[in-house]
Amino acid sequence: MDDRSYDLCKSMVSRTYIAQAVEANVPVHKLVNRLLEQKRIPDDPVPDHVIKSLLNDLADMDTSNFSSNCGAGEREGRVYSQLVAECHYRMSHGIGRSGELTSVQPKAAGSSILAQLTNKMALHALKIAGATHVEDGFVVPMATGMTLCLCFLTLRSLRPSAKYIIWARIDQKSCFKSMITAGFIPVVIENILVGDEVRADVDAIRRKVDELGSENILCIHSTTSCFAPRAFDDLPKIAAMCKEQDIPLIVNNAYGTQSSKCMHLIEEAARIGRMDALVQSLDKNYMVPVGGTLFASYDSGFAEAFSRMYPGRASASPSTDLFITLLSMGVSGYQKLLQERKQVFAYLKEKLEVLATSCNERVLNTPGNNISLGLTLTTLDTDRCTLLGSMLFLRHVSGARVVVPSTVQTVERYTLKGFGTHCEKYPVPYLTVAAGIGMRKEEVDVLVTRLLKVLKEVPTRRESSAPSDRESQCAVRTGSVTQAS
Repeated sequence: MDDRSYDLCKSMVSRTYIAQAVEANVPVHKLVNRLLEQKRIPDDPVPDHVIKSLLNDLADMDTSNFSSNCGAGEREGRVYSQLVAECHYRMSHGIGRSGELTSVQPKAAGSSILAQLTNKMALHALKIAGATHVEDGFVVPMATGMTLCLCFLTLRSLRPSAKYIIWARIDQKSCFKSMITAGFIPVVIENILVGDEVRADVDAIRRKVDELGSENILCIHSTTSCFAPRAFDDLPKIAAMCKEQDIPLIVNNAYGTQSSKCMHLIEEAARIGRMDALVQSLDKNYMVPVGGTLFASYDSGFAEAFSRMYPGRASASPSTDLFITLLSMGVSGYQKLLQERKQVFAYLKEKLEVLATSCNERVLNTPGNNISLGLTLTTLDTDRCTLLGSMLFLRHVSGARVVVPSTVQTVERYTLKGFGTHCEKYPVPYLTVAAGIGMRKEEVDVLVTRLLKVLKEVPTRRESSAPSDRESQCAVRTGSVTQAS
């Protein structure tokens, strides 16, 4: 209601009551106005009823929600199902225009405001995480692989003679297929093994640059976050080389914003070298549904070129999800989640080490990865390793991956030996788990308890008919992992 509405209400109830109601809404109005003015995540979490009210106000600004609107086009924001309309808060026009992802949509003033606010808040979140000097960024309504693909297509117009993308191997299909889908030739650089850890071979990358010629290379496709035992790429060295050779650098930072180490590497790389774009998954980093990515760049010119490359209007759903989530977290909530994730990672490592010792296994030593951990499975043969993964899944343990070094995977015409291990000859099979943002210590306890039970049930190489021996072998000392699942 506006001021006139409140005045009319005074004819029905005491003026004092109306004054109280108006006064009660002052903090809400101040909060919303501060958000519109500062375009950053509020310090404290915003209550749900305030977020809903703001979304309704923004939706009322879209033409499809005008009571007097007469739509005469082929796309007028008509939604048949009321349930669908409510799921999208009555904002159905999407964001952007056919010419640019970040353009204002004339029919959707409210949706456009929401998108611009979300983009500013997303940049603020990146700065909180550690990328303090990032220039520009925005939400893209595509998952990580397709957003990487669009990065490569954007570079095509800037480097028309280039046909190769140099890629330090990580065994994740979508980032590999992103290069093929864009029409370029991936040049796979095999990693090196240092102890348990798989690391990018920066010297081999440099040799390949010299061999192919920098003018023929579209970019170097680098990675921060990945499954253990893969370590973060040495981004500062790679970025310095890209600056020296005048080669773009695209960074797959899929779930790296939750790691201060990843963000430090990115910031340092941008300071001393060249950093064209970094791509973050919204669901992995901000706990929203799958389908969106946060694109960011230290080069505002490249960010603008990327925005223009997106064809057509875009879905507003990923922006809406992130908008609601960041308001619900507030700066304090987001910082708390980042800190808690570090603590949960340390707790997970501690619990896995106790379990590993009791079962004649060990936790892989991968200091260059502070999100994911690996547990060796040397007492199991290949078939039993595969069985272990299936048993965990059937016991509702999701996300854990059993990796066997003999696995071979073909993607298009490319064959990757030892798929899952990020190198051709990893010495042992292992189970990998991650401490992602939002994971709780209670979930770690359940994970370790269920893993222990499954390890008791799976026969080792040395025994196939005496599960009781396996059970005694895996008896955890002093009850360190004895909580019920």
